[in-house]
Amino acid sequence: MKKTGKVYLVGAGPGDPGLITFKGIQCLKKADIVLYDALVNSRLLEWAPQAEKIYVGKRGGHTSITQKEIERLLIRHAQEGKTVVRLKGGDPYLFGRGAEEVEELVARKIQFEIVPGVTSALAAPCYAGIPLTHRKWSSSVAIATGHEDPDKPQSTLRLEELAQGADTLVLLMAVSQLKEITQRLLKSGRKKTTPAALVEWGTTLHQRIVTGTLANILQKAKQSGMKPPSVFVVGDVVRLRQSLNWFEKRPLFGKRILVTRAARQIPEFRALLEEQGASTVDLPMIEIVPANPGGFKNRMEYESYDWVVFTSSNGVEQFLTRLKEMEMDIRVLKKAKICAIGPKTAERLKTAQLKVDLVPEKEFRAEGILQAFSQWGSVLDKRIVLIRAEEGRDVLPDGLREMGAEVEQISIYQTEPVKHPPSVVRQIKKELTQRKIHAVTFTSPSSVNSFLSSFGKEALKRTKVASLGPVTSAALKEAKVHVAIEAHPYTIEGLTEALVRRL
Repeated sequence: MKKTGKVYLVGAGPGDPGLITFKGIQCLKKADIVLYDALVNSRLLEWAPQAEKIYVGKRGGHTSITQKEIERLLIRHAQEGKTVVRLKGGDPYLFGRGAEEVEELVARKIQFEIVPGVTSALAAPCYAGIPLTHRKWSSSVAIATGHEDPDKPQSTLRLEELAQGADTLVLLMAVSQLKEITQRLLKSGRKKTTPAALVEWGTTLHQRIVTGTLANILQKAKQSGMKPPSVFVVGDVVRLRQSLNWFEKRPLFGKRILVTRAARQIPEFRALLEEQGASTVDLPMIEIVPANPGGFKNRMEYESYDWVVFTSSNGVEQFLTRLKEMEMDIRVLKKAKICAIGPKTAERLKTAQLKVDLVPEKEFRAEGILQAFSQWGSVLDKRIVLIRAEEGRDVLPDGLREMGAEVEQISIYQTEPVKHPPSVVRQIKKELTQRKIHAVTFTSPSSVNSFLSSFGKEALKRTKVASLGPVTSAALKEAKVHVAIEAHPYTIEGLTEALVRRL
């Protein structure tokens, strides 16, 4: 007899991908199938690379799939023995139709679990700087829907009672019914001067807020073009937004930054930019791939080196991978001192339990390494091996040889250009032309060359170009592209700080 699978109804949170629960992530990691809604942040699907993803979203009356079809999919996949995650925006049991789906599972004796999520009813006002309760202003909160099931025989939304019974009202899916809602609240005794706010795309980097009173919020919403998904908040606590607003006050809020790093390197940079309020356009222009497998040294050769120099964290990753493939480990470096080009490379070496003996203090490039060695002491007759990219500059090996060292090089990885579909190229060019992208960032000459090959330098004329440092800037200047922003120090943290200062 075939074993029946299990269904997890997981709350994806209100939009910010960081607001999903830890248990929700654990469910995604073990899922065979993920059925996800329209308002689910697509980045959450990255937690389930092994799963089949099925879009079952419904937005503003436009249905890609009916509720009955969703329930049939849940049942079919569970009966096939699969682990199914039903990923729902917000919380599954708060206006999410989660109970209806569970009733169908119960009827067929299918195992299920509910994983609560952060609802936009709480999170959107929070990100807008509006606390729903306050000792001076509000001791009660009511959460209601602004859009009931049209098939119900009659309304069960007792808005008039809620208006008198709660200090703060929060209504979801209220934009299309805003006129009727405000009229009913005013007829129920709420004053015209009662503060009100609409929070559109709350907790996301597209968040917009309109504030006013019950008397004018409808007019202000129309003037601003407010659309779903929006949360409507009514009550004196809205007054606190002016002083408690934090999300939109981050320095890069509203700025869109295009990131051209290799795909696996984008998340780290994206996190730094988003922390400052920016949204990113992820456009990897290079791919890191292994190079020259035959050039890797054997155990005895590594044990004879005085210094091993790593010129990037990519080199560290490839080096450790190659050691493992050749059934060696870090003990081959037990006699050698280790130099890292910068703090990020040093950090990666330390996580591999390797002691770093030398890191440049200021310039995290070849020139900085040469300066660090000159201050360290003589390298005359020392055997130094460089772990580097195939397309690396000659500045470092030539400089070390001039200092009297015996230098060998291992080109352990190379960068290859990434080609994007014509539709993506057209869309990016359009957004750059319309100045919808505020800065384009480059972290290496190879990313510069790949971008210019696909998009041309004309695409960069209407935006600010940001560079990780002098080497990358030189590649841009050679192509006659103006560099508006340059990092110092030459790290992604430094580049983020430079973007904050300039933008």
